[in-house]
Amino acid sequence: MTLVELTEEFARNVSAQTDAIWNGDARTGNKHARRYVAAFKKLRDHGDAGRDALAVLLDHPRMDVRVKAAIYLLSERPTQALPVLEEAAKSTGMIPFEASQVLKYWREGTWSVAVD
Repeated sequence: MTLVELTEEFARNVSAQTDAIWNGDARTGNKHARRYVAAFKKLRDHGDAGRDALAVLLDHPRMDVRVKAAIYLLSERPTQALPVLEEAAKSTGMIPFEASQVLKYWREGTWSVAVD
């Protein structure tokens, strides 16, 4: 897969996970989570080029995709990721709550993405 295809795979599965959760289908949501984590790992393996590809999603039309990309970029690219999380956290709902929790842990110095 190309970097663009991996980025699209990430976005597609973040969106699908969110939609599954809203429909009360955790099993399908988990399937999509595994897929976007796998896409992230492949992007990460490409170093800066992979992070550049993922950073394109910081401007995605869907908040869930923007926030998830920011979460995965936060440790390596805080100047790009923090504004996305801060903007999302101003709203209410599941995705803004996730953004606010990440910001809380980031400010406490306890933030890390655990994907191996």
